Amino acid sequence: MNGAGNTVAEMAAARGVSLAALSRMIGRNEAYLQQFVKRGTPKRLDEAARSRLAAFFAIDEELLGGPPRASELIAVPRIDAIAAAGPGGLVEDDRVVGEERIDPRIARRLGVAPTALSMITARGESMEPLIHDGDALFVDTADRRLSSRPGLFVLRLDGALLVKRVARIGFELHIASDNPAAAPIAPVRADRAEIIGRVVRLARSLR
Repeated sequence: MNGAGNTVAEMAAARGVSLAALSRMIGRNEAYLQQFVKRGTPKRLDEAARSRLAAFFAIDEELLGGPPRASELIAVPRIDAIAAAGPGGLVEDDRVVGEERIDPRIARRLGVAPTALSMITARGESMEPLIHDGDALFVDTADRRLSSRPGLFVLRLDGALLVKRVARIGFELHIASDNPAAAPIAPVRADRAEIIGRVVRLARSLR
């Protein structure tokens, strides 16, 4: 039984109403909520069913699997900078120009502290097919750990902000693009670059 299913079952029992009656109330067949509670089918209640049940039980829709209220969303600062998946965007400072509000469960699934998340826009083609021009990069600024195994990081190198695969071998950083057509980058001393953070999520507009 899922969390929302537990809530439905507990609230129905507390109100002394059957799942069949509740199913009819939301305009579904009598077995609808029984299947949701016992079998997890459907996986989620649709918006209309969730809204009617929440109103009937006088509870928040979030308890039935709905999104959290706007006041409970976390704000991710949008940085006025371009992480170039290409030659490199020149950056003088990192100004916050807005924010993206996201469900806190996303941060928990990513294993990221909400206060450590920032969002930066990618430009260029050198990280295709994974990262496309215009993608929003969610960056964990608390995770700057490098190893000999390449990870996906935003870094500042010679005044340019880049998103690349980065590995540390000895005192050198090995920086690589995903696109084989991109110009190679020679290894650089580790003290020449500033690691901004690890890329943990991408967001892409379909327009």
